[in-house]
Amino acid sequence: MAQTDTLSKKPQHVLILDAGHGGKDPGNLGTQRYAVNEKKVVLDVTLKVGQYVEENLDNVKVVYTRRKDVFVPLQKRAEIANEAGGDLFVSIHADAFRSKQAHGTTSLVLGRNHQDENRIALQENSAILLEEDYEEKYQGFDPQDPQSMIALTLYQDVYLDQSVRLAKRIQEQFEERVQRRNRGIKQQPLYVTSRAAMPAVLVELGFLTNPSEEDFLLSEKGQTYMASAIYRAIKDYYAHQDSVLMENEGPVRPGAALDGSATPSLKSAEEAPSQRRETEPPQAPADPEAASRPKGAVQFAIQLTTSASIKETAPENFKGLKGVKMLEESGLFKYYLPVGTRYNQAQQRKKELRANGFPGAFVIGVRRGQKISAATARRLLR
Repeated sequence: MAQTDTLSKKPQHVLILDAGHGGKDPGNLGTQRYAVNEKKVVLDVTLKVGQYVEENLDNVKVVYTRRKDVFVPLQKRAEIANEAGGDLFVSIHADAFRSKQAHGTTSLVLGRNHQDENRIALQENSAILLEEDYEEKYQGFDPQDPQSMIALTLYQDVYLDQSVRLAKRIQEQFEERVQRRNRGIKQQPLYVTSRAAMPAVLVELGFLTNPSEEDFLLSEKGQTYMASAIYRAIKDYYAHQDSVLMENEGPVRPGAALDGSATPSLKSAEEAPSQRRETEPPQAPADPEAASRPKGAVQFAIQLTTSASIKETAPENFKGLKGVKMLEESGLFKYYLPVGTRYNQAQQRKKELRANGFPGAFVIGVRRGQKISAATARRLLR
């Protein structure tokens, strides 16, 4: 029994916490009413997030890109994450804008947003210019060149779905539990998240150029609440990932697909109890609609990739695969290959696709053109 308990507490996940800026890069200066700027605020919040994870999630190892006021190049931050074998990357920042009225939180994933001309990406990527020989280090990447920005969007496609799901959880926590204005999830060509080989989200805690928001983010209470919100989103993400990995019969590379779930209510992070999932009863009650539902209404499929924009489902766009279909979910476009109503067959097809150019492939269910979890599909097909 003791041996089982020891094994259950062994870290299964590696969380990378990245406090933005640092050292000679102060980040934004806020209203300048305080002698504190962005690099200090985000480090304080990042360390709190890490503390809450370490105290409450026995199966998660935390790796920091910095734990003190030092300058860490963007390239090095990604290297730290990849070398540590991270399966989740969270970069924490605070926003700034020319108007003092701008306020609210934003979570960013990799991509290109034409609506705001990639304002945040220009701010965050500009840290590259503080490095010596940055032209050589970054192989010609120019944070002020639109073409360089576009090139970054080619990375991390396999992790986009998971990144958006975590970003959504973070934004929900900020809005519902800390009463912050939700500015939404945006896609931006961010260098630091593009080079992390794992789902990655950059979080903007709020605007230090807004006096009221700056006061909140510099306060002990504000930092505790914001850190607790991020912690709870991460906890929910990992709990969900574990359930999906079990469903898919064994571990996959970092970034296994996740389905949505309710976010736990926010208490003080120090009081957060360990979250334990309750397994579904072996004899689950039958779906009352099952008898009248057409057999072809539910089937298994393999989700291949996620995209922020629509693309043709022609074989040449999917390594020669025929029969690829698309569905829209939460503003993203999911591309999948139907495989019928046999779960074992879906599992085998998933393995084949992972070995042939689709490393992030996973089993889903499809019901009348809508995505459902594989577990739900199995229950309905019973």
